[in-house]
Amino acid sequence: MSPAAAASAATSFAAAVVAAPTAPSLGRGVRLPLRGGPAPRRAVASMAVSAPKSSAAASFLERRESERALHFVKYQGLGNDFIMMDNRDSSVPKVTPEEAAKMCDRNFGIGADGVIFVMPGVNGADYTMRIFNSDGSEPEMCGNGVRCFARFIAELENLQGTNSFKIHTGAGLIIPEIQSDGKVKVDMGEPILSGPDIPTKLPATNNKAVVQAELAVEGLSWHVTCVSMGNPHCVTFGSEQLKWNRKTECHKGLYEILTTSWHAQLPLNPAMLGSTIIVVAHHIVLQVDDLKLNEIGPKFEHHEMFPARTNTEFVQVLSRSHLKMRVWERGAGETLACGTGACAVVVAAVLEGRAERKCIVDLPGGPLEIEWREEDNHVYMTGPAEAVFYGSIVH
Repeated sequence: MSPAAAASAATSFAAAVVAAPTAPSLGRGVRLPLRGGPAPRRAVASMAVSAPKSSAAASFLERRESERALHFVKYQGLGNDFIMMDNRDSSVPKVTPEEAAKMCDRNFGIGADGVIFVMPGVNGADYTMRIFNSDGSEPEMCGNGVRCFARFIAELENLQGTNSFKIHTGAGLIIPEIQSDGKVKVDMGEPILSGPDIPTKLPATNNKAVVQAELAVEGLSWHVTCVSMGNPHCVTFGSEQLKWNRKTECHKGLYEILTTSWHAQLPLNPAMLGSTIIVVAHHIVLQVDDLKLNEIGPKFEHHEMFPARTNTEFVQVLSRSHLKMRVWERGAGETLACGTGACAVVVAAVLEGRAERKCIVDLPGGPLEIEWREEDNHVYMTGPAEAVFYGSIVH
């Protein structure tokens, strides 16, 4: 970002925040604390510039703030964080995608992976959920976001105990349920496995599904399984590359590569006349903590095989009921968690025969419980969502 653009982003809006270990109700008609109002019980940070201030100037600042302030609550689900906005009075988002991107900036804005709007329900749904990513793009839905959405609704409506909602999203109807322990269980619906519907241009390998297909990225052949949870996902458990190991059979001049898949004999070069070279593909088992995700992630996201771009999950199998993943999200980059991604990972692991239908999925931000039920073909996700702080932006 250029210095001029940074300065523009820095001065385009201002935010006042209040920590939220014990959250005040955000029911209709209840206003959030604004600068110039009563001091919050606990402040995260404050900054002031001393200058003479006349009563006229004070009146101007208060009027400006009341006319242009937009209230928000910052939520996070396993570190995947969102700016939540009460948009129940309109089907038009209160900020533009460009403004949302500025709000998400972690240096010059509030800082978040996206901005989520609670809107009036349509087609029999209780509410509508829309989200702008940190780059201003709009995804179909977000699994961690929908858990935060459910907790935000409960706060807005001052609901207690177990509650469920029907939420209209770009991925269809999603039904989250707030449980007695405060976690949110979400019926994420049925996974989409047909390649054109995901969408991906990779050819089907299992009926209409794209399972363990080969995808060339950065000189490696990655085995990928493609799944849509209303948004596209490319899941990989590893890649293949050529690797040479010398075998101590010097009288034959034999070199070989240990393999888990295929091999081929190659012609000899003059220097190795009378010798044999055996070349095989070596399957690379992912150690997800070692990945340079900021380098490889964009290559997957923008690969020509994904016409709508894709989210990408890199997975390490710890056991048949325990998986570990890192994610590169379309439009947001690496995040600490991705709910739809965790769902796609379990579906892919089952399709590839690597895991059972009920798994714990470890993400950098913490674990999610994922179940792909055989009886109804629906995927269920359970995990936490918490309010972080409350504030207002001068819009």
